[in-house]
Amino acid sequence: MKPTSLQTIRDEHATLAAMLRSMRMLIARGPGDSPQQFFDVLRAMLFYIDEFPERLHHTKESELLFPCVVRAAPELQELVARLDRDHQNGERVVRELQHLLLAWELLGESRMAAFVSASQHYLDFYLEHMQLEETVILPEAEKLLSEDDWRALDAAFKENTDPLGGKYPPNPAYDRLFTRIVLKARIPVGLGDSTSAT
Repeated sequence: MKPTSLQTIRDEHATLAAMLRSMRMLIARGPGDSPQQFFDVLRAMLFYIDEFPERLHHTKESELLFPCVVRAAPELQELVARLDRDHQNGERVVRELQHLLLAWELLGESRMAAFVSASQHYLDFYLEHMQLEETVILPEAEKLLSEDDWRALDAAFKENTDPLGGKYPPNPAYDRLFTRIVLKARIPVGLGDSTSAT
């Protein structure tokens, strides 16, 4: 049986990748005739990234998974150090994007290009980051980590309850966030009308 933490990490990556791709589509289509809904959904998405992947998912990868991988496969130390730096900078970058989005919303079109450019760079970077974890780190972990390592990781990641993952009981604290993203955002993250502005 595969470790449950391995599946949790992959599920969380899949949810986040869907979120990032939905953000890309949303940004490409722009506010259209529904600017308030457009900005509301993007703010909610950035808040979700800051609240869950940055603070909980990445922390457990950096503090628990990565040290186990480096112990078992020291040749991956340089890659793990790079992924750790990505995690350390992630929260700052998301906050910068939130500021750039607010500037666009409040100050108008003159601020659009700065947000669009920064967000595209961030989306590309984040998807590449997860691909490295999926194609290098997780396969090596699955191959090399001990049963004791997996027991500790399974216990830690069992506590993760991604509000958008769909596999956990609803958390009332995240009801408004879930509703704002899932009901207003476009597919693949949400149920919003793919033909409308948002």
